[in-house]
This record gives sequence, C-alpha cells and structure tokens, in this order.
Amino acid sequence: MILHSIFMMVILRPYYLTISLLFLASPNSSSYVNKMRQPFSIFFTILLLAVTLPPPCAVVSAGSGQWQLLQKSIGIVAMHMQLLHTDTILIFDRTDFGLSNLSLPGGRCRHDPNERVVKTDCTAHSVEYDVASNTFRPLFLQTNIWCSSASVAVDGTLVQTGGFNDGDRVVRTFFPCATCDWKEIPGGLAVRRWYATNHKLPDGRQIIVGGRRQFNYEFYPKSYATAKNAYSLPFLVQTTDLFEENNLYPFVFLNVDGTLFIFANNKAILLDYTKNAVVKTFPNIPGNDPRCYPSTGSAVLIPLRSKTPDFSFTEAEVLICGGAPRGAYTQAKRKHTFIGALTTCARIKITDPNPTWVVETMPGGKGRLMGDMLLLPNGNVLIINGAGSGSAGWEYGRDPVLAPLVYYPDNNPGSRFEILNASNTPRMYHSTAILVRDGRVLVAGSNPHVGYNFSHVIFPTELSIEAFSPPYLEAAFQNVRPRIVGPVSGTRVAYGQTVKVRVDVASGSLVRSLVRVTVLAPPFNTHSFSMNQRMLVLEPSNVTNVDGPTMFEFEVTTPGSPVLAPPGFYLLFVVHQEIPSEGIWIQIL
Repeated sequence: MILHSIFMMVILRPYYLTISLLFLASPNSSSYVNKMRQPFSIFFTILLLAVTLPPPCAVVSAGSGQWQLLQKSIGIVAMHMQLLHTDTILIFDRTDFGLSNLSLPGGRCRHDPNERVVKTDCTAHSVEYDVASNTFRPLFLQTNIWCSSASVAVDGTLVQTGGFNDGDRVVRTFFPCATCDWKEIPGGLAVRRWYATNHKLPDGRQIIVGGRRQFNYEFYPKSYATAKNAYSLPFLVQTTDLFEENNLYPFVFLNVDGTLFIFANNKAILLDYTKNAVVKTFPNIPGNDPRCYPSTGSAVLIPLRSKTPDFSFTEAEVLICGGAPRGAYTQAKRKHTFIGALTTCARIKITDPNPTWVVETMPGGKGRLMGDMLLLPNGNVLIINGAGSGSAGWEYGRDPVLAPLVYYPDNNPGSRFEILNASNTPRMYHSTAILVRDGRVLVAGSNPHVGYNFSHVIFPTELSIEAFSPPYLEAAFQNVRPRIVGPVSGTRVAYGQTVKVRVDVASGSLVRSLVRVTVLAPPFNTHSFSMNQRMLVLEPSNVTNVDGPTMFEFEVTTPGSPVLAPPGFYLLFVVHQEIPSEGIWIQIL
C-alpha cells in the first residue's frame, strides 16, 4: 500500500493540482471549486484517496508551492525589508554586527566614534535589491538602524524611525532611484525609539507607537506645535511584563472608523489618537499568553470587503497567530529550556459592539513563533518562517518550522489551514518575508547571534534570499490567470473614482461571478510583523467581453476615503477563480 501511494504521488503529481481542485473540494472550500465538481468525479475521488491524506485541520492541498534560491548571499542579514514602487526592496540589518560581507563602493567607509563594535567600517549594512534583475547594490548608513520601524510616505519615500545607540532618535529617508542613498535627520524624533511600531495615517503622517521603555506615541513629520511632543499611552505600561516586556513591536491597525487597534502582550484597545483617548477595551486574548516581542507571534488585518450597495467598508477583523507562552523568554535565557510555541490563532471582529475572540488550532497542533503573516493577492494569509520552541532573542529559538501555511479567511473554522511545501533553510530570529508584484514571496535573513556567525553554531547567520511561489503560480492555472492590460502600472487614481480595468484571459472564458480586484499596501516587515499591511477587496461591475474572445473589461470603484486607504502607492491585482494576476502599481491620492 505504501509503494502504491508513492507511485500515485509521483505519477499523478502533474495532474494532482487540477484534479484535487475539481473533485476533492470540501463543502467549506471556495464557491468556485464547489461549482466545478461534477457527478463523474467518483473515479478520481477514489483514485486520489489512495494518496496519503493531509493532517487533521488542513484542507486538501491544491498544490505545494515551490522554492527557489535567488541569491546565496547579499552580504547582509535581511532583518528589515520594504517593497518600493520601483519594484526594488530596501533591506537593512544593523551597524554593530561587525563587518558585513559586502564592501561599500569607491573605498567609502563609515567613521563613528560612538559605535560599540567597529568604529571604522568600510562594509555595507543596507542594500537595494532589484526584483526583476535579481541584483543588489550596497547603501550607506551612518547611524545604527537596528530593530527599528518604518512606513512609506505618499510620494513613495521610505521614512524609517529610530534604532539603537546613536541611531535611536534618528529619522532616515530613502527615495528609490538608480543612485539614491539614505538621508539621515539627527534628532528627528521626540524620544528614543527601539522596537516601536509605525502606521500610516489618513492625513499622510505616520504614528510611531511604543518601543523599549517608551510608553507613548508620536507623529512624523512634525508640525511646529507637535515638534517635541510624545503622548502618554498608559496601556503600554499595563502590558509590560517584568523581565520579558512582551509588548514590543505592538500590532497596530487602522480601523475603518479612523481609530487605531493596538494589541500588546495579550490585550487590545481602540485608540482615538486625535484626542489621545482609549475608546474601547477588548477582552484579553483567550489563554492570556503574550503574542508580541519577544513572545513574537504575528498578526494581520483580514482583507476589508464592501458588504453594502454603496461600496462602504463597515467591518474589520484581526487575526493573531502563534507566539511563545508566558515565561518562555526567561526559561530560554536563564535555564536554556525551550518551551513549545503556541499552537493557536485568535480572530476578532473589532467593529462588533460586543466583540469576542474565536480561537483556532494550527495544523497538527504544531506551534510557531517568529512566523511572518503576509496577505496574498487573492486575500488568503501566508504564515511562513519561524521556530517551534523557545523565544525570540539571541540563541533562544529552537525547532525551525520549515513548512509555510495558508489560512483561508472565508472558509469555515476547521478547514481554514493548508500545509505547503517546506524550505530547507531555517528562518529563525531576524528573518523576513515580503510579497512582490508577480505574486512570489521573497524570504531572507535569520541571525540569532550578536554578530555575524557562520560556523560552529546551531543556526548560522543566513545571508541568502529565496523565493517561495505559492500554488496559484503553478502552470496548471495559466488558462484562467488574468493579465492586466489596463490601466498601466503607476496610474494615479482619486478616492471614490470609477476605474476601467481591462484583462486578458488565455482560455477566453471569464467566470464573471468569480472576479474581484484586490488593492494591497505593501508592508514594512521586521521581527515577524508587517507594519501598514492592508488590503481592500473591490467588487467589479459591468463586466463585458471586448476586442476579441480573450479580452474583458469591467469597472471598479476605488476606496472612498483615506481612512480606508491612506494616500500612497498600492499594488492592484485582478483575481479570477482564486488565481491572481501579476500586480500593477497605483497611487491613491
């Protein structure tokens, strides 16, 4: 029987993706898959049941995904990453790791008498990576950018805030161009920011929340009236654990009413930042275990959908997954005992008058901490990277979790997870992941050491970049995959504007009821949290066939307010039968 199962897996692999989609859909799978099932599927169902079944709580796999090594080394550790509107990724680590494996050009060196490790450093600690050409170039940093935060301004400039030592009150900016480099603004922050979280606001500013021993928030850029102001937030005091903190890099999301959802440790509030007032306190997350650094779970705002005829967005849900139990950091640090990671995800509708958490268990009961949660173009959630035990911090993680998961928000509880193909590379503390325009996820980093350390350690410093291609990129879907013909990438749109979208579908068959548009704000990713990550789902209207059998056109209405989509650059995808197009850039102003 075992040999038969292996034979079936090998022989049927090219067809397994399509057959499983057509004939093994559960009642909780997507509506497309259910509609495609036919009475004559019995034969294929019996055939595929001979293949090893997936673990409990996982839906039948629609394909395992593929891994590809892009660069064996970019010279630095990708501790922080941001995709920019030029399809380049800004990457940086820290200046006090010691010498990196990438020299600065032209004999340039960094001289810093305040640096604790190397006071004269002729190596780079930041790169700009070009996705299309798979190349990178070194960038220059003067001050320490370690464990910092950032968001992208309206014009596409990355605005980074804080860091460590002489960099903890510095603001740094980077606008992408062929010869551009970092610019630094000393004293740009009211207080030191280290392990803080940033979020873009509807007026184009960003709010910077918390950080080590900072129980407050501030704004950037600053007006004259707020130039020196940091606003007290007692919630951050209330969520600080002795010896562990567990409220660093708090999870922050802009709600549909303009308030901020802030989750720290095991608690959450809605903050009206315009009045410095907490307007709602949520129930503690079930189990009361911490989810923020160094427990280090992850969180996403589930894609926002319009559920009214006037295209308004009135509901918002947050999903939080994984982390380490309370005390795990102390046990790892003091006793070298590595406690198993949390196995649960918790989901809450933050717009409900009386919200409650709904708890789900990840497949196989296997926990994960230091995982990254990314929104995929079709609105599903990818959970990738991380460890199965221990804690974030130097040498404190064990049992790498190599297999990504997909979480299907629209499925019923019990059938929302799918296990995908595993990587061979552990991605532990200080690893990152980010979605790019073609639908792949770039994964990089991992360094649980005080410096660069490549030998005689459990998890060596990792300088490589890999690409993970989710199942929707498999060739079996090529005929239904839409290709955006118009508008062109880089188009500017206004709030509430009707936009004509034209796509080409190779099969010439477009299922009108299974077409939607998603608009994604690419996040700043570090320490297992993707700041500013936000997706809106737009429903098309007036879908028509134009200019030949494979060309279709429809209209969508852009979000009506900067509260829903703060101004700036977004990726727009067309999703057909759960298969996304390559994205285009739009700028919402």
